[in-house]
Order: sequence, then structure tokens, then C-alpha cells
Amino acid sequence: MRIGYIGLGNMGRPCAHNLLKANFDVFVWGRRVEQTMPLVEAGAILCADAEDIGSRVDILFTNLPNASDVSAVLFGERGALKRSRKNMIVVDMSTMSAIAAREIAVRAGEAGAHFVDAPVSGGVIGAEKGTLTILVGAEQEIFERIKPVLMAMGSLVTRMGDIGCGQLAKSCNQIMVTGMIIAVAEAMKFARSAGLDLMVVREALLTGSAGGNVLDRHGKRMVDENHVPGFKSRLHLKDVEIVEEVTRHLGIKLPLTEKGLSILQEVVAKGYGEDDCSVVAKVV
Repeated sequence: MRIGYIGLGNMGRPCAHNLLKANFDVFVWGRRVEQTMPLVEAGAILCADAEDIGSRVDILFTNLPNASDVSAVLFGERGALKRSRKNMIVVDMSTMSAIAAREIAVRAGEAGAHFVDAPVSGGVIGAEKGTLTILVGAEQEIFERIKPVLMAMGSLVTRMGDIGCGQLAKSCNQIMVTGMIIAVAEAMKFARSAGLDLMVVREALLTGSAGGNVLDRHGKRMVDENHVPGFKSRLHLKDVEIVEEVTRHLGIKLPLTEKGLSILQEVVAKGYGEDDCSVVAKVV
């Protein structure tokens, strides 16, 4: 089976590496050639552009910043669906709104391809270890065809429903992460103000009911004041803006997430957009 991968950033590059480790034939393309070189050296085949890669693979993965980038890669002047094989499956691991995912799926169908939304959770560490949680929106038959490939990149692969449902589940994830990361930042602020040793507090709380990945990973970054991404704040803000868009469409209010959106907007406005999202501690 020939697998293509476009979007070789902090998340996409280790995902493509894991596909190579699972002995898939992997084809890659990126606007920045230097991002492709480690993969080519590991055995991937470099393609000339998106149209080229689309014409050569059975399943194409995209992992890009937003819906407009995905659309450009698929439907642009030399887009991946220009000469793609009939019934090729496009699996998008980006985070976008369910509305955008469904619109792209319709256009892909008109071009003779199947589109799947498969956003992930687990960060760069999960991508490197192949332990991502992958939330899939797809027809059952398509899901069964792609699941063995997804298992090369994730330890938990779940079909959430039809197209767009993966993105809706990812929004649930981002709602929870946003609230937890702000809670950890506030706890660290409280501990510092009270004269406690932050590292001792973090280690102690990890064993109790407040423990978890956010306190473990982001709490350590806050204590160390090390905000090398990770997950960039500007991308976290983008994800929460997607949540806000969907909540307006649903006619509901999420007060904690609204506060998180405000804090993330301030983080980016203060110039921390390229830092890890744990940098919210500086604003809190």
C-alpha cells in the first residue's frame, strides 16, 4: 500500500517516520525541502509537488495548520486531487471545524476521492512514540480500510461517527485541555505566592486526583519556565476559536472556554504565539 504524507512539521514528521517503521511505502512532499530530507534518508520517496504525490498513492495524509491550507493542497493549481487515483482516501490529521471538514469532503467526493477527518491528541511526544489518540470521522467501511495504517501512528484509534465527528470530538478534547492548563497555571501562581516549592507541589499533586498529563507535561514546563514547543500557543488559540465557532452554531455557552479564549488571545497579543501553550502561566 502506498502512503503519502504532506505536512511535515513537529507532528507530521514523526508520524511519517512511524509509517516507515511499519514498513509502508511512504511518499512525501513539503514546501520546505529541508523538512523532507530526514524522511528521505530513512527511506521515503520525495515527490515534486502535491499533484505528483496525489497521483502516486492510495492513501494521502495531510497534517497542516488550518482548513485553507488543506484546501490549497488538495484543490489548488497543482493540487493533490488533480490526477489522483480513483477512490483514493485523504486522511486529514489537522484540526479544523467540523463544518470545514464536511465542505472539503464534498469537494473531495466530486474529485473521486474519499475524505476522512482524523485529528489527534497526544502532542509531539505522542507523535514520536506512536501513541497518539486519533479521533476519526469516516464511513465505517473507509474506517476499516485505514485503521491498520492509523495504528502505526496511534495507540488508540476510534471512529467517532461520520465526516466531521472526529473534529467535534477534538473540540471536546481542546475544551478540557484549555480548562486544565489554566487551572495548572493558577495552581502554580498560588503556590509561588504562598512561598511553596513549585517542583515539590507538582510532584505531590501528580499522585492525587489532580494528576494527569497536563500537570505532568505543562506543569513541568511552567516550573522550569521552559516554553519550547510542544504545541504552539497560536495553534492552541486557533483550536479554541474553532470551539467558539461551533458553540455559536449550536447556540450554547461555555463560560470556562470563553475565559480560556480570552487568555490565549492575550498570550498571542503579547508575542508568545510561537511558544508552547504552557506559556499561559506568564499571563495568568
